[in-house]
Amino acid sequence: MESTGGPYLNTAAVTSPVGIARLLQMTFGCATFSLVAHQGGFSAAYGTFCMFVWTFCFAVTVFIIACEFTHLHSCLSLSWGNFTAAFAMLATLMSITAAVIYPLYFVQVGCYPIGCQVRDFRIAASVFAGLLFVAYATEVFLTRAKPGQVTSYMATVSGLLKIVQAFVACIIFGALVNDSQYGKYVATQWCVAVYSFCFVVTVVVVAFSVTGKTALLWFPFERSVVIYTFGAVLLYASAAVIWPVFCFDSKYGSPRRPGLCAKGKCPWDSQLVIAIFTYVNLLLYVLDLAYSQRIRFVSHI
Repeated sequence: MESTGGPYLNTAAVTSPVGIARLLQMTFGCATFSLVAHQGGFSAAYGTFCMFVWTFCFAVTVFIIACEFTHLHSCLSLSWGNFTAAFAMLATLMSITAAVIYPLYFVQVGCYPIGCQVRDFRIAASVFAGLLFVAYATEVFLTRAKPGQVTSYMATVSGLLKIVQAFVACIIFGALVNDSQYGKYVATQWCVAVYSFCFVVTVVVVAFSVTGKTALLWFPFERSVVIYTFGAVLLYASAAVIWPVFCFDSKYGSPRRPGLCAKGKCPWDSQLVIAIFTYVNLLLYVLDLAYSQRIRFVSHI
């Protein structure tokens, strides 16, 4: 617990620049899902995902504000700095995804057939969804590690990249299960193993950082993370070569999208998404490896 004698409430939690950003996140998040639930409406998996993002981010943000305002975060067995930095980055990625998906699938220029009132509510919800993303991105900008600053690992570029890597891996998994035909060749199965292994280890690294348990490990955590990142670069490099060959080479797959392939249910589309995000994650791991040579992190902040 915090030492006695000081104020019971931490007003800086709501008056500092980061605190104001969190209050805006709470306001914009509440406005967004309220507009959608009241009149905007949502349907199918895309709409459900957007509502989950907005309600989840709102709930966690309220929890963070309440804990910091009352000093209750000192009672939690978490590395609070790592937790808030990791969540801010995750919320930024989730909110921008929802801010793109919702207007793409639910906003239209005309009133027919949903009616002008519903259309207006959906447009307003899309605007607040965009503002929500800006608010979370602002927190990431404000709390990121500055040069020469001793800070939480998740606030460093390397730590933030871990969240992005895991998020990109989730996109890859989503495309894999969407009829990607990855089981057709052993080589493409190897690529799936690469994606799965790197995702699991990245999540474990984030989990140990957030829980502040890195000091309890019998091996040097910081050095192990760098070694793993180097291994992930090699593994993703192999997938970046193998996946396009076995999906788009005329000997194994199709260089062009088949003309009779139904939109939204075409294996070639899923294979293209996987190829693109394989290269994205390869670049992220290379950047992670480069930045990991320059940082020193403190697990308990």
